[in-house]
Amino acid sequence: MNCPKCNQPNSPSSQFCISCGSPLVVPAPTPAPTQQGPVPTPLQTPAPTVAVSTIYAGFWKRFAAFLLDNIIGAAVGGVMGLVIGLAVGGSTKTADILINILSVIVAWLYFALMESSSNQATIGKMALGIKVTDVNGNRISFARATGRYFAKIISTLILLIGYIMTAFTQKKQALHDIIAGTLVVKK
Repeated sequence: MNCPKCNQPNSPSSQFCISCGSPLVVPAPTPAPTQQGPVPTPLQTPAPTVAVSTIYAGFWKRFAAFLLDNIIGAAVGGVMGLVIGLAVGGSTKTADILINILSVIVAWLYFALMESSSNQATIGKMALGIKVTDVNGNRISFARATGRYFAKIISTLILLIGYIMTAFTQKKQALHDIIAGTLVVKK
């Protein structure tokens, strides 16, 4: 069917022109006459409004956010290591273990709290205008954000292929997004 406004061809099932966005008027089929009397015509319903389509954040945008978050994490980790090192009197096995445990806890809380917050994004994601949602576009819970964070271990252990999947999946999901049922979308 051709658009009445720009005359571009469209799919017969399209409600709006793919070229100019004008509504396409589909002529109602004329009912065949019957012996039982006239066939009632269907009520004319207004064309549905077009929902704003979701734009998924691609691999490079997510990679840049990842780098920013890791720079922040390295700075926080360096300060934390310095403070703990000064508190215990230098680098010891106990200080190293304590720093490693605290690093995991701080990173987990950073990602889980930020992605489940009203911003739905870490500082790196906010800087790049992207956010984390569930598959319906809603804000994720702290529990889902926690699952997403720890699922990143799997994405990392398989030679980062879980992250690279972002470039090839339909909704630009990494493995940890698929596991947690999340999407990363543009704001």
